[in-house]
Amino acid sequence: MPPFDSKVFLANTTTAPGVYRMFAEDGLLLYVGKAKNLKKRLSSYFRLTGLSTKTEAMMSRVVNIETTITHTENEALLLESNLIKELKPRYNVLLRDSKSYPYIHLDTSHEYPRVSLYRGDRTGGGRYFGPYANSYAVRETLSHLQKVLPVRQCEDSYYQNRTRPCLQYQIKRCTAPCVGLISHEMYQEDVDQAILFLTGKDQTLTDKLIANMDNASKELDFEQAAFFRDRINALRKIQANQSINSEAGEADVICLANAHGKHCVELMFLRNGRHSGSNPYYPTVLLDIEPEEVLGAFIQQFYLNKTVPKLLVCDPQPANAALLEEVLSQQAGHKVKIVSNVRADRKQWLEHCKINADLHLRKHLEDRSTLEQRFLALTEALELESAPARIECFDISHTQGEATVASCVVFGPDGAIKSDYRRYNINDIVGGDDYAAMEQVLKRRYKKIIDGVGKFPDLVLIDGGKGQLGIANTVMLELGCADKFKLIGVAKGDGRKAGLEKLFFIGKKLPLVLGAHSPALHLINQIRDEAHRFAISGHRLKRGKSRTSSALEEIPGIGTKRRQTLLKHFGGLQGVRQAGVKDLSQAPGVNEELAERIYNYLQTL
Repeated sequence: MPPFDSKVFLANTTTAPGVYRMFAEDGLLLYVGKAKNLKKRLSSYFRLTGLSTKTEAMMSRVVNIETTITHTENEALLLESNLIKELKPRYNVLLRDSKSYPYIHLDTSHEYPRVSLYRGDRTGGGRYFGPYANSYAVRETLSHLQKVLPVRQCEDSYYQNRTRPCLQYQIKRCTAPCVGLISHEMYQEDVDQAILFLTGKDQTLTDKLIANMDNASKELDFEQAAFFRDRINALRKIQANQSINSEAGEADVICLANAHGKHCVELMFLRNGRHSGSNPYYPTVLLDIEPEEVLGAFIQQFYLNKTVPKLLVCDPQPANAALLEEVLSQQAGHKVKIVSNVRADRKQWLEHCKINADLHLRKHLEDRSTLEQRFLALTEALELESAPARIECFDISHTQGEATVASCVVFGPDGAIKSDYRRYNINDIVGGDDYAAMEQVLKRRYKKIIDGVGKFPDLVLIDGGKGQLGIANTVMLELGCADKFKLIGVAKGDGRKAGLEKLFFIGKKLPLVLGAHSPALHLINQIRDEAHRFAISGHRLKRGKSRTSSALEEIPGIGTKRRQTLLKHFGGLQGVRQAGVKDLSQAPGVNEELAERIYNYLQTL
């Protein structure tokens, strides 16, 4: 292909706003950018001096540039964000974050509303409070709420089948509306006060509780007065433990730390004047760009199609802050302000956030450094020509042959590649036959790669000794890919003690024992333990699903629909097991004969 002629290209480039895409010879998308003036922006890439080394390296690969004209710069920004998220160009700042953030949901459709953790679209009824940084922050808030205002948090299926108060009532974390120990009016008052708590109106709530305590005292109801006193004390204790408390309402505090070519963006959530959690992010940055540009790219990608608060407090001030404000305001339906030069409370927020960003980046670099050392040690210990770029490890999990699941985890120089993890349900084998299970999963895995789905690893670890390794080698020879990677069997040592593991190789009789202090063995054990964890979690899910469904479906007259009705009516399989014949016969669609059949069958399990 002839070299890219920048002069001809620029001569035919428009000055309108738009988005540009740079491609390498093999069609690989290198970079996506936006510009207010496409010609002016693209011309800057072809100047004789002033480009960084990394930018020069990227431009040396460019053989084609495509442009898309937009009506406004705002439209260009949105298009750029969508393309980066969808196509993940090699040289763009890439943020790997696809999760939805949790909320607290108050279900007002029920006579006695409940509060719970919620993820997903907020299209249902009730009220939503958040978002929170993570589920831990939600559970912590719900725990605080229970201590002050014991609004129920149990599932409806559990609530509907109570005949006596549960433990939460005994420890004064619930008022037992399930068995009528609190009136609807008093419970609704607790709900109203819970809303004050979740919206950060702590002083209003405190004043209400004090008024209730005073009224109870005047009426000589000292037990009730003590009840309100305890609530006030619990609320004040929570207020005292809040590291950040302000009248600001909702805000996100965003700080960037960078060192040794790595970046950490710390995002701190402030909701209703409370610190509701924080998360670190480590965007991939391959070009030499300023911290302001990195933070601007982060904000652009992170808040697309997400809830945006009215205030973003940033350090440093992100690039294109004014443009970001305009676009985010349009998306959110309210004014969004981005500030960096702040004082008083906001300055304290930034300082707090900056400390966390620095700490997380330091830990990230230390972990990365440790990982690099382990990969180097593994390369030397296994006498490899170069460090493996991709390691896959397989494990089998079952309980006495039941619900067999195989796992495949993938590691690279940067750690676990969780997007490439896979679980395999193993079928059509004799229960407990680990050899057959391993044969099946390896065939399924590498047949797909041979067909062009995925890529071969450099090293494959098999959890097991000579037998498992022999099965794996037979499969690879059969598939014709035995020369694509190195196979190693990892067997537990004597007494199953960590550090005494034996590594088995094809063509070698004696195993290799690296020793407990070997960084190479530490890496192997880390990968193997992750494969084991991933397999066990999949097995438990499969076993639980199997036991929940099959125990009832094996009864004549019980199909899928009736099974679901029974489980819903009794709040799960345990409730069905505990029910008598009379209770069973009162379930929808169950007559006395079927009830006896269900009861008798479950007693045999």
